[in-house]
Amino acid sequence: MATDPPTPPESDVDVLVVGGGPAGLAAALVLARSRRSVVVVDAGEPRNAPAEAVHAFLTRDGTPPARLLELARAEVAGYGVEVRTGRVVGAARGGDRFLVDLDGDTAVTARRLVVTTGLVDELPPLPGLAERFGRDVVHCPYCHGYEVRDRRIGVLATSPMSTHQAGLFRQLSDRVVYLRHTGPAPDPEAWAGLAARGVDFVEGEVAGIDVRDDHLVGVALADGSRVDLDVLVVAPRFVARAEMLAGLGLEAVEHPSGVGLYVPAEPTGRTGVPGVWVAGNVADPSAQVVSAAAQGNLAGAHVNADLVAEDTALARQGVA
Repeated sequence: MATDPPTPPESDVDVLVVGGGPAGLAAALVLARSRRSVVVVDAGEPRNAPAEAVHAFLTRDGTPPARLLELARAEVAGYGVEVRTGRVVGAARGGDRFLVDLDGDTAVTARRLVVTTGLVDELPPLPGLAERFGRDVVHCPYCHGYEVRDRRIGVLATSPMSTHQAGLFRQLSDRVVYLRHTGPAPDPEAWAGLAARGVDFVEGEVAGIDVRDDHLVGVALADGSRVDLDVLVVAPRFVARAEMLAGLGLEAVEHPSGVGLYVPAEPTGRTGVPGVWVAGNVADPSAQVVSAAAQGNLAGAHVNADLVAEDTALARQGVA
């Protein structure tokens, strides 16, 4: 039975970075400045696309996400990094190289892989919620909290972490409501602290959100009652985009905190598969943009050091 011949590689590089967000571009920058050949493949699906601005990023606070990527791409291009739009559909190890297949029947071989594919936010199943996410439906007090300060904020409880969220948002507003929804009963000690700070409690499942003139104005409960709000805080389930790693023997597993799936790695980003590093939200669900970039920077430095060690060993063996 005839089989299709393997796709010939379009290029061979020192490092292929999968994912062109802050983590991936930071890794590419460090590697290119170490005179490594680098290709970045990006599917064009940034997690923070719904957000109006990046916050808590020193010197870039308030920058639109697309503008931040534009600036970062220009920087890495200045060092010879090639950024391609595409999607990785498979990866395998072949000898001393990784063979990575892209959509469009192209392939790249690389000595090392840095995977920075991020995660997907799986939101609670309420009609209309996804359309408001990143606007008046938020999840992170450090990403969006200051922008919703002093407003009427409802915390949609779906996990034991919801009381922690409520405490963080209470720092930003004195009008916070804890919506029990489908979450477990709050820990008595945690709830005593919230109640002491004036957080209100509403029993009952939330059935939908109320939007008027393109603004969230409240939520409707299953019993027909209504709670007036300006902002709804949710806790998405974080699911790492790790499908392309399956052919290498890596997969996303449940995070110890219970917030979702991630790819375990050492603090440097090194995974259990030799030659593969991860950085950003694929490995750290809580990473903000600035910390994802820092993780990419660290991973890039360690990848370069690993290549230096290999280059030295090859030179001693007389291999060019």
